[in-house]
Amino acid sequence: MENATGKRAAPLSVQLEFGGGAELLFDGVRKHQVNLPNQPEPWNVRHLLVWIKENLLKERPELFVQGDSVRPGILVLINDADWELMGNLDYELQDQDHVVFISTLHGG
Repeated sequence: MENATGKRAAPLSVQLEFGGGAELLFDGVRKHQVNLPNQPEPWNVRHLLVWIKENLLKERPELFVQGDSVRPGILVLINDADWELMGNLDYELQDQDHVVFISTLHGG
């Protein structure tokens, strides 16, 4: 919901899920229900990754982010669809979206 100035009138609530080993970077917690604060521009995945890095990521950020995106080898699903079909970093998050990050990289 937006007010007359175009700013979001309420925080955005999204469910984040980490799997395939990515959850180990988040204290082993797979699911996070988060409320994203108001900001002047709409929330997109690019902003979300910065927020995740600053607020949820507990260790080894280089295993999750690279530049302003996720590392190669991390599959991103938005509401069960590949994020490449949704606009990647530019996808504008909606209230109650479900964003899943699955690591496909495994050491050996």
